[in-house]
Amino acid sequence: MSTAQRDRVAALREALATRVVVSDGAMGTMLQEQDPTLEDFQQLEGCNEVLNATRPDIVRSVHQAYFDAGVDMVETNTFGANATAMSEYDIPDRIVELSESGARIAREVADEFTARTGQQRWVLGSIGPGTKLPTLGHISYDLIRDGYQQNAEGLIAGGSDALIVETSQDLLQTKAAVIGARKALEATGVDLPVLVSLAFETTGVMLVGSEIGAALTALEPLGIDMIGLNCSTGPAEMNEHLRYLARHSRIPLLCMPNAGLPVLTKNGAHFPLGPEGLADAQQDFVTGYGLSLIGGCCGTTPAHMREVVERVRGLTPTPRTPQAEPGAASIYQTVPFRQDSAYMAIGERTNANGSKKFRDAMLEARWDDCVEIARDQIREGAHMLDLCIDYVGRDGVADMEELAGRFATASTLPIVLDSTEVEVIRAGLEKLGGRAVINSVNFEDGDGPESRFAKVTKLAQEHGAALIALTIDEEGQARTVEKKVEIAQRLIAELTGNWGIREEDILVDTLTFTICTGQEESRGDGIATIEAIRELKRRHPDVQTTLGLSNISFGLNPAARVVLNSVFLDECVKAGLDSAIVHASKILPIARLDEEQVQVALDLIYDRRAEGYDPLQKLMALFEGATTQSLKAGRAEELAALPLDERLQRRIIDGEKKGLEADLDEALQIRPALEIVNNTLLEGMKVVGELFGSGQMQLPFVLQSAEVMKTAVAHLEPHMEKSDAEGKGTIVLATVRGDVHDIGKNLVDIILSNNGYNVVNIGIKQPVSAILEAAEQHNADIIGMSGLLVKSTVIMKENLAELNARGLAERFPVILGGAALTRAYVEQDLHDLYQGESATPATPSRACA
Repeated sequence: MSTAQRDRVAALREALATRVVVSDGAMGTMLQEQDPTLEDFQQLEGCNEVLNATRPDIVRSVHQAYFDAGVDMVETNTFGANATAMSEYDIPDRIVELSESGARIAREVADEFTARTGQQRWVLGSIGPGTKLPTLGHISYDLIRDGYQQNAEGLIAGGSDALIVETSQDLLQTKAAVIGARKALEATGVDLPVLVSLAFETTGVMLVGSEIGAALTALEPLGIDMIGLNCSTGPAEMNEHLRYLARHSRIPLLCMPNAGLPVLTKNGAHFPLGPEGLADAQQDFVTGYGLSLIGGCCGTTPAHMREVVERVRGLTPTPRTPQAEPGAASIYQTVPFRQDSAYMAIGERTNANGSKKFRDAMLEARWDDCVEIARDQIREGAHMLDLCIDYVGRDGVADMEELAGRFATASTLPIVLDSTEVEVIRAGLEKLGGRAVINSVNFEDGDGPESRFAKVTKLAQEHGAALIALTIDEEGQARTVEKKVEIAQRLIAELTGNWGIREEDILVDTLTFTICTGQEESRGDGIATIEAIRELKRRHPDVQTTLGLSNISFGLNPAARVVLNSVFLDECVKAGLDSAIVHASKILPIARLDEEQVQVALDLIYDRRAEGYDPLQKLMALFEGATTQSLKAGRAEELAALPLDERLQRRIIDGEKKGLEADLDEALQIRPALEIVNNTLLEGMKVVGELFGSGQMQLPFVLQSAEVMKTAVAHLEPHMEKSDAEGKGTIVLATVRGDVHDIGKNLVDIILSNNGYNVVNIGIKQPVSAILEAAEQHNADIIGMSGLLVKSTVIMKENLAELNARGLAERFPVILGGAALTRAYVEQDLHDLYQGESATPATPSRACA
């Protein structure tokens, strides 16, 4: 790296940290306006990168026009100089050549303007998305990564001051480009900023369906220097995503929008946003969201950029205080490591060593069955999936490629890659565009450069994965509290101090053993695990904790295991456990378990033996001959003995359908259907919401309760008297972005529809833009936003802010609903945030639950 280049890069980093840097606008349309000939393209029509070699004068004139407009930086004409785009023209061997020539042209022009004006001008090396999506299997990861490395090597050689991976449509492609660029920087010994710019469709997601949270979670751990948006839409459609980044991204932000959404005319696409409109938007982004780098994309011209430069001259990015949310991500969504009202459940049924059903399907190459097992765990309430394909005599790399590749698109949940083989883990990482967790690292063979610990950690560092770290060292698995904590601290120190991995991205498993053998040396293993979790969280509150839970009950019959696992998990969570590898549907809320069974399980966990009392023997006696079905049967008998109203409420709370319709028919003999819903069933759902909010009921059981409520309302609906008062008003209902739960919303739909309201129910995972579009289209009187997850309450807050920003708060009163909402949060925090006028008594107030 030359002294001149080092000085330029240092100046760029300083500028990005202290003021607003303005880049250029569209390249392709500017080139086409100069009407290059087919000969100029060397018969490769549309391959703009060839002009770097044949018509450098044209490319040079575009850069000059933008620098004349006052911009600080121009992008190289290398958007398509990558493996897939160059292969379309059958010239993949020219990637480095055309990348270098494109960067050199821009460098020469930038240096001329720097010398002429005394103001430093920079070159931003453009790395485009290519024409194939690796997540969908269009191209292999290694081929696309190596092509990006060549692209970056040419840009570096030509004199780029930074690299931008732009118009990203597939997170796996984006990761391949970043990793390829990193390899190029390492190979050349150069240190340049690496930027990422994402392209979001008008649907609110990237082309392969990724939400903004998934993108940030997957890409920020790669060590990129900046993240933002470009292309696809105009600035108005980027607002929601930039707000999210401003609140959560720890790295600086950029934005290069189109000149509005294109309008098709007889003369082709027309971009309607003029220079003043673009400048207005970019000024708002700088002051509102703290953007450091701005520019333009399709449809923007030197005139646009001149107006932007004038508008932001002298501005500094508004300081941000981002709230980072450590977690993992699938290609579709992010999942926080810490669930506000529950532990994070890592589904264990896609593990060939623990699930015979999964193993048999894998061995017989019944891949669709493997995928269905994964989907079952999603329905059961898992937050992530533990994928382990290790089996003696199998080609682990091939199995992992097959299943990780399928899970990447078929599962909405992030993946925990679980293997003892480094190459198997690598194969999984190269199929997953989201952020994976690697299970696991330990010190069994030390921590030297050739150890498995070092090899796996290097993979995690390269791909931005989080790590599960086991309390195992050269002497074996830790069993005492002191040894577990000692090894955990050594793991944390090594991973953070020598590998640069944040504490929040380490999931320490303090390990547990069965306490059901009767052997004296195993009696204290449960206590040791619990106390190690407690002490570790005290010393390292940012570290995550996890546990392979089912080991604790090995040796008991299935019914007893359900109870002991559930009680042990509850105790671990109280001690600070953040996540557990479990079969989520076989963990029951303590409130649903028999009190005597719970007490005996606690006595076993804490080794409360006494003269003539052994809790292990007692637990085995309680469950002698019992099955998991008998647990349900005993609960059904308890329900049958309750008074009718209490019984109906308990059916909702317990998620028990058996006998429901008979109870409802009995209730109909006494009072109207709507009264049963409002005064009895909804009271049950209120308790469910309270239990969920306090962490005493996990999501799978909330969904069971909601299904019972849905069944009850469906049974009662024919008996509801439909209101004669039509035209009470129109309400648009939607489940907010990132949330797929809609049972509660659909119940509201039924009740309101039967009471004379016109309900427009637009479904799940709706971005605020879609909600507002529906409200405008149907001239809604009210907007109703629903969401079950805790993160949905944050999205509701962001949506209200967006209504404020668009000046629509005065027009639309808002109703909010969901189990995670609290009355105080809605009636105080959100009510104070929302700028609409107080509603009249005939309509809801500004924001109410």
